[in-house]
Amino acid sequence: MNKHKIFSMAFSSVYPHYINKAEKKGRTKTEVDTIIFWLTGYNALQFQEILDNKTDFETFFNKAPQLNPNVSKITGVICGYRVENIEDPLMQKIRYLDKLIDELAKGKSMEKILRS
Repeated sequence: MNKHKIFSMAFSSVYPHYINKAEKKGRTKTEVDTIIFWLTGYNALQFQEILDNKTDFETFFNKAPQLNPNVSKITGVICGYRVENIEDPLMQKIRYLDKLIDELAKGKSMEKILRS
């Protein structure tokens, strides 16, 4: 089975797009980072290494310190797919992140985005 193209893309090549999407809607890079840290368990230092090393999405998620235990509360449609029904575990994690960034850009409060 062929791997999806995004799995081998450098996280650092997509990260600026997350920030841009958020900033266009009046949100901040800090909020994007908070979402990423919440989802993956990375801290700022670890995350900077990911960016500096041009780590791919597959490695980014496989080496994440701890996927947030509330990740199952992330539901809804992103890119035409219900995130809770995506079968490939890696693609599901990528879409979880996409969904959270989408919610940020749509003006949801951080409390709701982080499933507090």
